Amino acid sequence: MIIETERLIIREFNEQDIDALFEMNRDPQILTYIPTEPFQSREQAEDLFNTVVLENYARYGYGRWAVYHKQDKKVIGFCGPKFIEELNEIEIGYRYFPEYWGKGIASEAANAILPLLPKYGIEEVIALILEGNLGSESVAKKSGLTLREKTMFMGYSVSVYHRNIENMNKKAS
Repeated sequence: MIIETERLIIREFNEQDIDALFEMNRDPQILTYIPTEPFQSREQAEDLFNTVVLENYARYGYGRWAVYHKQDKKVIGFCGPKFIEELNEIEIGYRYFPEYWGKGIASEAANAILPLLPKYGIEEVIALILEGNLGSESVAKKSGLTLREKTMFMGYSVSVYHRNIENMNKKAS
């Protein structure tokens, strides 16, 4: 387990979560602001788990983490850091099933993990948010990230939000 909040357990993904990974990457509604094609098969989720999720855990010691809803007893999304090679920066990313949108889940998870990131050697994070994704912009702002710039990434217009974690923890001390 990475951390627990009132409603959530944030932990590494495991093989039992592959179906949730498939659903998160299959549903066009969830992928509205994600620049990827919807998954067509569970095998694609297995491949993502083995070649991206586990690889990030092994290489960096962190990655996208499963967000488990305690009351509903299931994985409802993810929240966690990921190294973005093209930018040489670490992005905090989050994705949830639509029935959990607008309930403060994403902000709760992000605010729980941000103070933990320095133990993974992470001093600052960005959030790459596609133009028009007001929900993700709200989560970024509620998590203390501020707009750094608007730019292009992977052919899409994005807002880059930023937060220095090291300074955040010093202020809290």
